[in-house]
Amino acid sequence: MNEPASREEKLELGVELLAHLEHEELALPDAIDRIETVTTSPSLTREILDAAEKRGVVEREDARLRVRRGGTYVNYESQVVRREGSFECRRCGTTISTGHFVKLDAGELGPFGSSCIRKVTGRDGDGEDSGTE
Repeated sequence: MNEPASREEKLELGVELLAHLEHEELALPDAIDRIETVTTSPSLTREILDAAEKRGVVEREDARLRVRRGGTYVNYESQVVRREGSFECRRCGTTISTGHFVKLDAGELGPFGSSCIRKVTGRDGDGEDSGTE
């Protein structure tokens, strides 16, 4: 249910994830870290970045992305669902008992642990998207 079946579904989910970044600007490695929750395929990662740029979702300059659609970040009240069970975090691989899933128009992404959901959505608490804890 939370694993997109096709390459096109993964592409749409990746573009939508980039459209929902918390901050207006993000370092390319941090953006790739987030895209890797959708796919680890380098070619699909490039397709996602290219599609996001062509659609006006992001603007690339040097090694940074600037989100061009302001105010569309993930709403924790309506777009993040918590489920109890036995899961493996999609970002870090840790075994978790509470999975956090992001509901986007293109599909559902997860599960993530409590720290990784904040990283994926850009709410890791440091005010910057530096990729460090």
